[in-house]
Amino acid sequence: MTPASDLDLLPTEIEEDLRASVRDVLADRCDPHAVTALYDGDRTVVGGLWKTLSVDLGLAGLLVPESRGGHGASAREAAVVAEELGRAAAPAPFLTSSVIATTVLLNSGSQLLDELAAGSRTAALAVPWSTGPYEVLPALTSDGDRITGTVTSVAGALEADLLLVPVATSHGIAVCAVDADAVSTEPVVSLDMTRQLADLTFDRAPASVVLDDAEPAIRHALTAGAALLAAEQVGISRWCLETTVSYLKERRQFGRVVGGFQALKHRLADLYTEIESGSAAAGYAAATLAAEDPDVPVAAAVAQSYCSDMAVHAAEEAVQLHAGIGMTWEHPAHLYLKRAKADQLALGSPGAHRGALARLADLPPAPVRSD
Repeated sequence: MTPASDLDLLPTEIEEDLRASVRDVLADRCDPHAVTALYDGDRTVVGGLWKTLSVDLGLAGLLVPESRGGHGASAREAAVVAEELGRAAAPAPFLTSSVIATTVLLNSGSQLLDELAAGSRTAALAVPWSTGPYEVLPALTSDGDRITGTVTSVAGALEADLLLVPVATSHGIAVCAVDADAVSTEPVVSLDMTRQLADLTFDRAPASVVLDDAEPAIRHALTAGAALLAAEQVGISRWCLETTVSYLKERRQFGRVVGGFQALKHRLADLYTEIESGSAAAGYAAATLAAEDPDVPVAAAVAQSYCSDMAVHAAEEAVQLHAGIGMTWEHPAHLYLKRAKADQLALGSPGAHRGALARLADLPPAPVRSD
């Protein structure tokens, strides 16, 4: 375990090479017009993109030990991937399958982990996408090896052929594996169709227990997901800033380049400093995860509470500063605004993370006003 004070937050050569590889693939396979087609029900871009990322690049097994068929990488490398996926608004279940579901299974000894690492299967944790690491965990009931119940607003379920379902037992919460074919999956028209949600109905679905006493593993997986979601939000924000700056350097009004107006320079400078702060918070959260540092819960709460609002602000600025063209369906700015707004509510709201941070830091509650 590396002490927090000794963590090196500078990117390594391996991380930069990984970033370049992922960015190249996304530039080739994740055209904004194909992503926009998701809102018309055309999901053809998802399967091919995920196969390239999960199998060809091997990202499905990024966090899996080499002894289980993975690459034995850390959360730092996963954060690089998450940031690039956010930068492209990519419709890929990396966060739901290769981070959250995989983290649940890391200490299970289940053969399913090997299958996830190989990219032959994709999994999703069957909890509402808004569930944060510190909240009461929803759990279904079982009758022997059969599960009954409903879970709403599950992310990654449409791409998954394996569902990891928290189930209440007499000894706490266990995780059961259920084949997606045995479950009724109802797609939900979501604000962000690049990560479309689904409602799941289990009607005595066959299940097998893969992890007993699973609450710590589930909470750790949700914490890892929240920390790496912050990296995705950094990617969203960087795209919004870079694209807006590029546009304002070309757009002319009143005989001069729009980007030369001081008021716009101030807004962009403020946004730049905000994003750099968010990048530092997300990078620290990933580094603590990689080092298994005790500061992980605090770092994840700081990163997620800050980066959620930051990404929404960056996307709003991108739409506004692109003016009329930013409001059109053809321009990809709307993809990032929807992704940012949906991410703001995912894995715990900013307010929920700030509340958790207050408890972790042992801050006293705010005084109640008498008036």
